[in-house]
Amino acid sequence: MAERTDRAVGENVTGAGGGGPRRDGLSPSEVERLLAAHQSTVRPRLDLMWRYYRNPLTLTNAQGSAGNPTPAAYDIGQRSGLPARLVGRAHAGLDDRARSREIVIENDIAWRIHTMVDFMFGKPVRLVSTARDEATQTRIERMLDAVWEGSGGIALLQDMALLGHVYGHVDLVLRIDEARLRSLAQTADAADPWHVRECIRVEVIEPTRGVPVVAEGEWRELAAYIIHAERESDPEQHRRGPLGEWLESWRRGRTHGPEAGSTPDGITEVIESTSLRVYIDGELVEERELSLTGGRVPVVHVQNVAQPFRYGGLSEVEPLIPLQDELNTRLSDRASRVTLQSFKMYLAKGIEGFETMPVGPGQIWSTDNPDASVSAFGGDASSPSEESHIREVRDAMDKTSGVPPLATGVVQGRVGNLSSANALKITLVGLLAKTERKRVSYGRGLEEMSRLVLTALDAAGVMETDPRDRSLRLVWPDPLPTDVVDETLAAKRKIELGVPTTRVLDELGYEASDPGVV
Repeated sequence: MAERTDRAVGENVTGAGGGGPRRDGLSPSEVERLLAAHQSTVRPRLDLMWRYYRNPLTLTNAQGSAGNPTPAAYDIGQRSGLPARLVGRAHAGLDDRARSREIVIENDIAWRIHTMVDFMFGKPVRLVSTARDEATQTRIERMLDAVWEGSGGIALLQDMALLGHVYGHVDLVLRIDEARLRSLAQTADAADPWHVRECIRVEVIEPTRGVPVVAEGEWRELAAYIIHAERESDPEQHRRGPLGEWLESWRRGRTHGPEAGSTPDGITEVIESTSLRVYIDGELVEERELSLTGGRVPVVHVQNVAQPFRYGGLSEVEPLIPLQDELNTRLSDRASRVTLQSFKMYLAKGIEGFETMPVGPGQIWSTDNPDASVSAFGGDASSPSEESHIREVRDAMDKTSGVPPLATGVVQGRVGNLSSANALKITLVGLLAKTERKRVSYGRGLEEMSRLVLTALDAAGVMETDPRDRSLRLVWPDPLPTDVVDETLAAKRKIELGVPTTRVLDELGYEASDPGVV
């Protein structure tokens, strides 16, 4: 996704507070060009997918008598995909009557995305060390559990999965307070994971803020990574110091990404293999070395569904957009038809003042005109082709996403007999197969970031580990409800077959140190 540029070599840039020339890397002009390319080519597509997932409600200028928004004074994101005959766009030459049409928006994308995320990270995932000795395994697992929990735990994984499903990919960056971590290594608290996690954490970067710079000729390797966000407070507030509260807010991830079409002005981080630079409106305010990441950019890339020879993965929202537009169009057409036909209408001929006469039970109409007549028309009528088309569009969305309504607990008559877990798995085989496929890519990202954490702790002297002992295995829970009795019987039989007890306990979600475990 990132634009490849020719590197400027040997450019002299002085950091805040003086300093010598920086090492070779991305020049400010290259950073600005990459950000501009991202804003003009990549960001609009990402914003479109987020808008269709989120379907945000936006208030309009219409207001009631008390200055409060009226029920009709809002617009929603997916409305932009409706045809001009429904929304009455001015450039289409339609009059205001088009805007009086009934508009129905049913977001069939969001609940599917949420269901996929629930199947991926609805339950905690366990990181199991495969180190050569048991003591090392225990130390590594305790340390990684503390770091991941300090970074957000299961909430971090759910955020990562949500962004990955919507955008197609997501990036994880490792934040290290190197000075504090090295100081901690000289104290007795270095062995305590709860102190270590204050110095190192994992942060999720949404693709709208992150701009990858891939290595020349190798799309899987990062040469640098740019994180950009616009500041919201007054510019003069940023001049209080080289860092200050605004930079702390940025580091903690509380700033928001830039709006589409904005300029590169704002807070920009340029992360390279050995350095980190922070710019404010193009001015370099901080530069420091990165020495604990093993000579690599501390960013791990996660594709939602692997896409060969591309940095970005496949989004779950993108293929559903045209189907969502068709569904909203047909639902709006049906609403207009129901509105027109649900009420009786009357055509009166030869009756003076009929338009002012009340219509209701017990009302009498009279006239001296022998040719007068009143004809009634309207009333709801069935439309089998319309209902069939809407149903087929929903079925197409089920097949495209792999998420049937049954996955959310909506049981329909055609699902058959679901008296066993196997029958339920067969019904959800598409969603389960897609979940297993995505566990490979997300799991690889979690393992790679965990190894990067262990590398940094080893380089800082906090916890020494051999590279051969940094491999991990993920224990994924069953996304479907399980029977405790069946699980217990299966675990007992595994132990009888010679499977190590610790491994069986891991699969059950227990630890040997838990109370009551023998």
